[in-house]
Amino acid sequence: SVATPEAFLKAIGRSAETKVTAETWEDMWKLDGRSMKEAGVAVKDRRYILWCMEKFRLGMDPKEFAHPPKPRKKIRGWGPAVQNGKRIRSRRLQ
Repeated sequence: SVATPEAFLKAIGRSAETKVTAETWEDMWKLDGRSMKEAGVAVKDRRYILWCMEKFRLGMDPKEFAHPPKPRKKIRGWGPAVQNGKRIRSRRLQ
């Protein structure tokens, strides 16, 4: 059960409690993307926090919807021609 805004931010993870400060629920529900942008919160974090706030507003438990961020891509750009010993994007029929 989430009793305070700080507990909610800890429950959704991604160290959101360090990025957003809200002492009361009224302050929490007044947050929007513009105010978070002025506070210096990154775009992905803003979107995740607002998404979690909407899920919580609809009555869902943070344990149900909170998830870790996607891992960073290991291969940058268009990717190599060979991955795991197999040629990628070959025009030949295989």
